[in-house]
Amino acid sequence: MSSQTPEPNALTFDAKAFLATLTEDPGVYRMLDAEGGVLYVGKAKNLKRRVSSYFQKTGHSPRIALMLQQVANVETTATRSEAEALILENTLIKKLAPKYNILFRDDKSYPYIALTANEFPRLAYHRGAFDKKARYFGPFPSGLAVRESIQLIQKTFLLRTCEEAVFRNRSRPCLLHQIKRCKAPCVDFISKEDYAQDVRLAELFLRGKHGEVIDNLTDKMQAAAGEMRFEEAAQWRDQIRALQSVLHRQYVSSTGDEDVDIIAAVAGADALCINLAMVRGGQHMGDRAQFPKGMSGGLKGDEAEGLVAFIEQHYQLHPPPMRLLVAHDVADSVAAVFASAGHKVAVSLPRNEMERAWLGMAEKNAQLAIEARRLSTVRSGTRLESLREALDLADAPARIECFDISHTQGEGTVASCVVCVDGAMKNSEYRRFNISGITPGDDYAAMRQALTRRYEKVASGEAVAPDLILIDGGKGQHGVAREVFAELGLEHLQSVGVAKGEDRKPGLETLFVYGRELPLHLPMDNAGFHLIQEIRDEAHRFAIVGHRARRAKARGHSKLEDVAGVGPTRRKNLLAHFGGLQGVLAATVEDLCRVDGISRKLAQEIYNELH
Repeated sequence: MSSQTPEPNALTFDAKAFLATLTEDPGVYRMLDAEGGVLYVGKAKNLKRRVSSYFQKTGHSPRIALMLQQVANVETTATRSEAEALILENTLIKKLAPKYNILFRDDKSYPYIALTANEFPRLAYHRGAFDKKARYFGPFPSGLAVRESIQLIQKTFLLRTCEEAVFRNRSRPCLLHQIKRCKAPCVDFISKEDYAQDVRLAELFLRGKHGEVIDNLTDKMQAAAGEMRFEEAAQWRDQIRALQSVLHRQYVSSTGDEDVDIIAAVAGADALCINLAMVRGGQHMGDRAQFPKGMSGGLKGDEAEGLVAFIEQHYQLHPPPMRLLVAHDVADSVAAVFASAGHKVAVSLPRNEMERAWLGMAEKNAQLAIEARRLSTVRSGTRLESLREALDLADAPARIECFDISHTQGEGTVASCVVCVDGAMKNSEYRRFNISGITPGDDYAAMRQALTRRYEKVASGEAVAPDLILIDGGKGQHGVAREVFAELGLEHLQSVGVAKGEDRKPGLETLFVYGRELPLHLPMDNAGFHLIQEIRDEAHRFAIVGHRARRAKARGHSKLEDVAGVGPTRRKNLLAHFGGLQGVLAATVEDLCRVDGISRKLAQEIYNELH
């Protein structure tokens, strides 16, 4: 790999002289402005031909034409292959975030269905990093699609969905077994071998092999009926019907069990939208619209480039299906994406009426997403301006942060911080703070700790300061916030305490605004007031979810897990023998010795640990 950088010229760029020096090797090029800032990063199979096309051809899109007016220098890096150039390009785009690149957010939050690697695998909803031992199916375009699939699989194959800590400590079947949603492997109601067969069928179904699954279930039904096991045969019949009913109700379907991604690129008046629709096993799973970062206006003619950028970035993070269906002929442009990863993916235009219908629906949804985004922007601007007027601020608050405290009689105290940027909630910047070292139930101390932990970073310059801070609480809570800001040297931060109204009725809230002597009551139809309510409610929701998770974790922890020498099998035997943890706590050393696998020495250790 080699780099080539011509002498920069802030006044003019001699494109002809520079092009004469270029290699025909594959590589990456960087367009720079007069100050050395990176305007654009691109890759090329042939550097000389690709870079020359910018300066020797006309008819560029408005975005590229505007960029070329600012180019004062071009840097190139030759690579050994186009695949290597693709990797380098992607790395530089992420690192430099060039102004004129079509850059999509690294969306690693697509949901998946997971089958864990336990003795009795668990069926689970999954987001985030992968466990190498587990099996993952997806991605799915939305959490709803995942949950519907899990419900179907749970109803059909009766796989467990409980957490491992719950599974290990069961002594009797749970409600899911009673309503025929689980075969209760936790209490050995099904053998490991039979459960593994159900897991295999569920995996086949998730891979889109519906016909094979239904044929397998049909064989079992007929075998059971032939042996006059009619109740068992009826169960297999019900499973088959459940699967077929779901397959038949798909609003768009294919005659084959194929996996296809339909990618539509639509440029509106002020936005470029890429809409990804997913077909898995011939079933349309829904779609998701995405907008590239920093791109707005003048995007007509950039649809194909946006399509290529999305494919290059998306499929470096997510496994591709066998086919991509697109409206532009970009197969050659993205070939290196899949070649470098060893995938065989066909990228093609629609071939028949069904595929044209799929693509048309994806494009229609992209247009709807653009319009919804425009209306949301207008609405957000109106609400922010209304809030600015109501609070008498110099500028509309671009970044708003809101804090709330949640606990149950002092147990599991959690503080939440939610963030609203330009009138829209920004989930990726939400934070929770587990509160400790305070008197249980002291909301003032909890708020002080959360605010101190958050704004110490602002005071040290490590984090961005908000334009407005909302405190879910009355005059006292707001007073604590002002004390924290004073201690950190952040007295200039604007804040508002949001006190609940009489009988906690929405619309009757009282606002304690920093710098005002008297509390403020806004009309219920005030758009800025609606924004405050929305942000406050989101902070409350986020705090409650965190608190419940922390409380459940604390309560779900079995004391037996702290006893050395008591593993899952012995713990399960103890709980089954005594009917639960309370029975174990009431047992004597002699009682404990009667349990299979518990020696007198270990029984004494268990007794000592629990008392």
